[in-house]
Amino acid sequence: MIKTLSRSEFSLALAQVATERGISPEAVLESIKAAILAAFKKDSKEFSQLDEDWEYEVEIDPATGESKVYGWPKDKKKKKKEVTPPGFGRIAAVTAKQVIKQKLREAEKFAILEEYGKRIGTLVSGMILRFDGPNFVVDIGKAEAVMPPQEQIRLEGYKVNQKLTFYLEGIKESIKGRDIIVSRAHSGLVEGLFRREVPEVSSGAVEIKGIAREPGSRSKVAVFSNQAGVDPVGSCVGQKGVRVQAVIEELNGEKIDIIQFNEDPLRMIPAALSPAQNLEVKINEKKKTALVTAPEDQLSLAIGKEGQNVRLAAKLTGYKIDIQGPKAVSKTKTKTSKRKPSKSEEQKES
Repeated sequence: MIKTLSRSEFSLALAQVATERGISPEAVLESIKAAILAAFKKDSKEFSQLDEDWEYEVEIDPATGESKVYGWPKDKKKKKKEVTPPGFGRIAAVTAKQVIKQKLREAEKFAILEEYGKRIGTLVSGMILRFDGPNFVVDIGKAEAVMPPQEQIRLEGYKVNQKLTFYLEGIKESIKGRDIIVSRAHSGLVEGLFRREVPEVSSGAVEIKGIAREPGSRSKVAVFSNQAGVDPVGSCVGQKGVRVQAVIEELNGEKIDIIQFNEDPLRMIPAALSPAQNLEVKINEKKKTALVTAPEDQLSLAIGKEGQNVRLAAKLTGYKIDIQGPKAVSKTKTKTSKRKPSKSEEQKES
C-alpha cells in the first residue's frame, strides 16, 4: 500500500484544484495514476522486474490518497493482483506532489489566460523583460506576453526594462502553448490612447470612426459627435493641444492628424488630405475612386512625403485617390480645344 500524502494534504490539494482552478478532482487523480504508473514501470524496468506480458494500473483512494499498483496477464484482467514493490511509497508520494503542483500551475495559467482573453482590444501597461529570438517578452502584471516582429515598431528601439503601453492583440497558439500577444503597431493602440486621454471618447460623446496608421510615422484619426455642442476634433486636441500631445508622447513622436468625419466623400476626402487645402474632388462612386485637383502650392502637401499623406487618406476613406495639379487640368482643356475635326465633322460643316 502506498501512502502518497497525508490525508489532509491530499484532500486539501484536490479541493484547491477543483474549487479554485476549475479542474475536477477526477482529472487530477487520473494524472497522478498515470504518473505513478510511469514511475513504477521505470523503476521496475531498471531492476528487471517488469513483466512485458502483463498490464498494470494504479488505484487511488480519493479520500486518503492511498494507492496500490495492480498487474495481470494480458487479456486476463480478472486475475489481477497487487504488485506494489516494497519501498515504492516514497517515489509515489513525490510523484503525486509533482503532478498536483503541475496541475495547479496549469490551472493558474489557464485562469490567467481566461482573464486576459476578456481584455482583448484594450491597453495594458508592461515592461520589456528579455529578447526571445525575434520576439520581445513583456511583463504585463499577472503574466508574460509576447510581442512578435509584426507588432513591433523598428524605430522605437526597444530596451530591456523599458516601460510602455501595449495593445492587447489576442491569444494565439504557439509551439510552447498559448501566448498572450501584445502590440505597439496596431491601430487599436492609437484608439485606446485617445480613449484614455479624452473623456469625451471614453464616455461615447465623441466616436472614433476610423484610423489609418503607418506605425511609428503617422496616423490619421477620423472623429465624429452626435451631441450638440461637442466639437470632436477640439475634444481630441485638447486645450493647447495637451490631449493629443499626450498620445503623441506615448507613441514616441508619431505624427497624428485628427479629422472631422463626414459621410459625404466630397467633404471627407479633402478633410482626410489635410493639411492640404482648397482641393477639388470628383468622385466615381461605382469604382470607389476620387480625382483630386490641388493648387500648385498645395500639391506636395496633398501627396505627402513619399506619397504618405494620400496613402493614409485612401486607407481612411476607402477610396482610391489620384491627385493632380492645375497644370494637368489646363493641359487637358488645351488638348480638347485644339483637337482637329474629323472628316465626318468637316463634311457636316460643309
